[in-house]
Amino acid sequence: MFKTTLAALLMLLPAFAFGSEPFTIISGSGERSPKQPQACVDSRGVAHVTFGVGDDVYYCRAGVDEKPSPLVAFQVPNMSLGMRRGPRIAHAGDAIVITAIGGPQGKGADGDILAYRSMDGGKSWLGPVKVNDIEASAREGLHAMTASDDGTLWCVWLDLRAKRTQLFASKSIDQGASWSKNQLVYQSPDGSICECCHPSVATEGDSVHILFRNSLKGNRDMYLVSSNNNGETFGLGERLGIQHWSLNACPMDGGMLAIAPNGEVVTAWRRGNTVFTSIGKAKSDTMLENGEQPWIASNPSGTYVVWLTKRDGQVRLAKLGTPNSTTIAENARDPIVAVGDGNESPVFVFWEQRAGDRVSIECQLVH
Repeated sequence: MFKTTLAALLMLLPAFAFGSEPFTIISGSGERSPKQPQACVDSRGVAHVTFGVGDDVYYCRAGVDEKPSPLVAFQVPNMSLGMRRGPRIAHAGDAIVITAIGGPQGKGADGDILAYRSMDGGKSWLGPVKVNDIEASAREGLHAMTASDDGTLWCVWLDLRAKRTQLFASKSIDQGASWSKNQLVYQSPDGSICECCHPSVATEGDSVHILFRNSLKGNRDMYLVSSNNNGETFGLGERLGIQHWSLNACPMDGGMLAIAPNGEVVTAWRRGNTVFTSIGKAKSDTMLENGEQPWIASNPSGTYVVWLTKRDGQVRLAKLGTPNSTTIAENARDPIVAVGDGNESPVFVFWEQRAGDRVSIECQLVH
């Protein structure tokens, strides 16, 4: 069982070897502040990175031997950006696919998921292709995307076509060139799921797993809903964790899930002021530390979790199954961790860094 305290952690040796000092990908201030880094890692151990600056969606690559050179890939009008809103990226065969949400009016008045794809390593981009099939139904601005081993892309989002917040999904089998009819995955018996906590999605073979925060009977608990037939049908949503989180508000904190090498679904999420992990759909959990905004990734070398101690606080990193965690950065927001499939793939941590009125996107390689 993975459970520890900060005092105990300070007495332990560092758990990680860092490939270098953290490096800055881009920085800016005011309306040109970069926000919301996201990444996927290919079979060569290279991270494909996206983030937003105003209405500009950027793309670059980062790796042990690759220095990032971020460039504007395309623009999305009134792009949803901040508090886990922002572009998402996946690698599907020869294609790099990025999705982002925006619309002519913005600010919650409208919003569609727009997909762009590059077939030449990010030099040029094709699109946009709209993912949601009801106009402006993705205006909450919160979504996730991933690619399965066979190149199928899955996009999930908070949908408002029924005036209440529902969980919807769509898939693409042609590298993002077209998207399937939208599918209602979950509707809360109380009307809406949690209105402003991002969903996340992961796949393994024919299985599709979606993590989201529900709003049910006065509780804001994490739920997992799955399909074992490549999304033809989804089962019932099942609550994660031992206790409920009684809360009459949205914590704006949706957690993350990953598939461990043994095929188990591992999740990281917040309840109260504490970060927890859980395995599968069992109503059990393991406490990490006080914190928020956790993210999780897994490969044969281990399962890694990052989180914030508080907003504009420390980024902490832990490897599940070991008693050690460490501080990656200070004055940070919205970290993510990304890994490749190989045992030797580096672990990448990305986050927003604050320094006065300047914001930067930072990266740390971990071995």
